[in-house]
Amino acid sequence: MTAKRTAILISGRGSNMAALIAAAANPGYPAQIALVLSNQPLAGGLKRAQAHNIAVAIIPHQGKTRSQFDAELDATLREHGIELVCLAGFMRILTDDFVRAWAGRIINIHPSLLPAFKGTHVHAQALAAGVRISGCTAHFVVPELDAGPIIEQACVRVEPDDTEASLAARILAEEHRIYPQALRLLASGRVRLEDGRAVFS
Repeated sequence: MTAKRTAILISGRGSNMAALIAAAANPGYPAQIALVLSNQPLAGGLKRAQAHNIAVAIIPHQGKTRSQFDAELDATLREHGIELVCLAGFMRILTDDFVRAWAGRIINIHPSLLPAFKGTHVHAQALAAGVRISGCTAHFVVPELDAGPIIEQACVRVEPDDTEASLAARILAEEHRIYPQALRLLASGRVRLEDGRAVFS
């Protein structure tokens, strides 16, 4: 099986990107990281990608409508022959048209046990709710924010003395573990999006 050409979209330091790159370096991994793309020219993850000889692209979003940005994003992905897309700290809400065009081929990692605590400030939400368990979720991207079918999840116990930072750090370690697993499942054809559900085989 030929490894699927995969793009990682980032806006910051790219720690989940680094986990995906490390996984893809293993022989037999079904995805090849062929492009790292950012909307932020100074995103730290770009240099990390270049250090691994991975092509990078920058599409600044300033002065563009969401539709204009997404059209440029779509064109760039297709120019690079991209088959799968991983969002990894990409701080842009994608248009419905873009998401539908890449349906079943675009996934995200979110730092909560979806469907709980969608959106931003997730760890503050978890602490305010008093939950004893939080975690992270790798899921298909659909037009509704943080609502796509779930591929992988991991649980993290919330300790009584946790702060947002301490909880985030433990959950991030689990993100680095399950996101490569989710991409493996997708790239190998062992999970697919079908009728709004994640179907495993």
